[in-house]
Amino acid sequence: MLERFLPTREAITQSRMLRWLGPRLHDPLLWHVNRRSVARGVAMGVFFGLMIPVAQIPAAAIASLLLRGNLLIAAISTLVSNPLTYGPLYYFAYQLGAGVIGRRPPAGFTAADVEAPAWAIDSFAQAWAWLGGIGQPLLVGMVIMAVTGSIVAYLGAQLFWRLRIGARRRRQRRERSARATAQAIGSA
Repeated sequence: MLERFLPTREAITQSRMLRWLGPRLHDPLLWHVNRRSVARGVAMGVFFGLMIPVAQIPAAAIASLLLRGNLLIAAISTLVSNPLTYGPLYYFAYQLGAGVIGRRPPAGFTAADVEAPAWAIDSFAQAWAWLGGIGQPLLVGMVIMAVTGSIVAYLGAQLFWRLRIGARRRRQRRERSARATAQAIGSA
């Protein structure tokens, strides 16, 4: 089902931008669409999609190269977070991290309060102040969400794959049974 939407292996291996990866890019496990490689790719994509706000796709691709997950599925799965979902995800991550650490958020705290400081940091002193305030609960929440999300994504992909294969096998059995019945009726 997914193969018709994905670029071909040849198109990606011939890319000038990816030539530096050399023979590692030609590993067949990076391109096969099977239960294990797709589940690994989804898990890596969701992990990096929820964990880091910048360079998610390169991080997921490198992890896919190292852990032999489906490279394209890993890249696509990072889109679980995008500019439309950053605010709610970061807000939830902050609330989760604050709950785990035991810190109460300030009154009138919104999703914009979490997202804005992370993009405005331009010095080490600002980064340290941010980490001591909003950053620590946010990072704890992001780690919890990323690990939990990747586990759920891995198990969900495995389950989806098994259900799809089971449905295909049941359909094939029904078709064989219908053909056998039609042959039995035709020969009688």
